[in-house]
Amino acid sequence: RVAIGRAIVREPEVFLFDEPLSNLDAALRVQTRIEIARLHERLGTTMIYVTHDQVEAMTLADKIVVLRGGDVEQVGSPIHLYDKPDNMFVAGFIGSPKMNFFTKESLTEQGAALVADGNLTIGMRPEHLEPASGDDALLMATPDLIENLGEYALVHCVSRDGVEFIAKSDDLGQFKKGQEMGFAAPRDRLHFFDTATTKRVER
Repeated sequence: RVAIGRAIVREPEVFLFDEPLSNLDAALRVQTRIEIARLHERLGTTMIYVTHDQVEAMTLADKIVVLRGGDVEQVGSPIHLYDKPDNMFVAGFIGSPKMNFFTKESLTEQGAALVADGNLTIGMRPEHLEPASGDDALLMATPDLIENLGEYALVHCVSRDGVEFIAKSDDLGQFKKGQEMGFAAPRDRLHFFDTATTKRVER
């Protein structure tokens, strides 16, 4: 806070924040993040904010630049990167918990039909996965751990071919540990990626 105050009085054209919240405890991190957002609104000054925390990126940014190994993977608004990630790296970084990925081997006959050539990977976000049965199920899996967080639960599952993934739900009654069940996601919430290049494929 002192460092930010010293920077403000100099009235710079650009602020550079390099992981400013990394050493704070959880409560202070949230409070300071809100203060930085309010400062940005009040000052109207450009702020470049470096972080590995995707929650900070999503809540503070007007525009996100996702970097990997010094290369730019994608540039866009937080919601654009969430809805239309250019590749599997961006898809896995944006969102909490991260996106789940499945190849043809993990899917049911109905799910495999969506990647008929076998060269595609399907991405499904935890918050879009829901229980399904019969022809609606895109994959079969067994819940093996349920984290009840009050407002919602994170259901850790293992597919038939051993792929671990997470479903996010506010209805725990639908899940039983150790009992295999079907999962699906709305068609317009599915993401397709080229398995070899990991780049997004429009379907």
